[in-house]
Amino acid sequence: MMGKMSSYAQFAKLRLASLVVFSAIIGYVIAIEELGTSVDWLRMIMLFLGGFFVTGASNGFNQIIEREYDKLMPRTMNRPVPTGKMSVTEGMILASIMGITGIVFLHVFVNPLSAILSATALVLYVFAYTPLKRITPFAVFVGAFPGAVPAMLGWVAATDGFGFIGTNALLLFAVQFMWQFPHFWAIAWVVDDDYKNAGFRLLPSKERDKASAFQILVYTLFLLPISVLPLLFGMTGIIGISVVLVCGIMFLYQAWKLYNSLEIKDASRLMFGSFIYLPVVQLAYLFG
Repeated sequence: MMGKMSSYAQFAKLRLASLVVFSAIIGYVIAIEELGTSVDWLRMIMLFLGGFFVTGASNGFNQIIEREYDKLMPRTMNRPVPTGKMSVTEGMILASIMGITGIVFLHVFVNPLSAILSATALVLYVFAYTPLKRITPFAVFVGAFPGAVPAMLGWVAATDGFGFIGTNALLLFAVQFMWQFPHFWAIAWVVDDDYKNAGFRLLPSKERDKASAFQILVYTLFLLPISVLPLLFGMTGIIGISVVLVCGIMFLYQAWKLYNSLEIKDASRLMFGSFIYLPVVQLAYLFG
């Protein structure tokens, strides 16, 4: 039983799904503070569950589609579908149940727009980003759209009726959208050998070279002014933006070190820095 539960957790990418849902919950809490409403605990719980199930479904479908390629990479060859611990049929059923359940939860208990956004993100991730990974580095740009939906989804979840996408929701989306480029490219740099074994092309210039490092640096630089915009729209205060600026400068420094060295160790530091950057910045918006 424990082995099966472990396979399910690996199939849904439990830790990644939890990070995604964290963004949605932070977006929800930021929104209720800005809108002057109180926490609807049922809605927030359903946002958590619905977001988790849809994200888990996206990850599951991705692993089913890429099962033959996962066998070629040491970091993924032990996933449940490539190893046969989970059959393709079982995976399809589980991913479908998670996706449908998550979208229904969001539609019924949150609002229709949150369900539409989640369904759109799932479709883009599975049917656009996933196949493009083996064709063009442009896949990262496509994948950044569904990847940036969670924070905006949290804002939409806090609104009544059909829901609406306001300026602050778009700002949350923009920060998470721009963050994904240094985040994904740092990962791609670290595991480039694995990716090449499977035929994935995710680095912007297809190689660990100055051109790829320069694009990582540029996108990290552009993230800095975008991350400050919430102050101009009253979403956060001076303390919050001060924390955001410190995080942004440290993140930029890591990108600069990678540009100068082109070393995997510096890409790894940037990768782990990206995991820390996003939740800290979102919490700064909330408490600043």
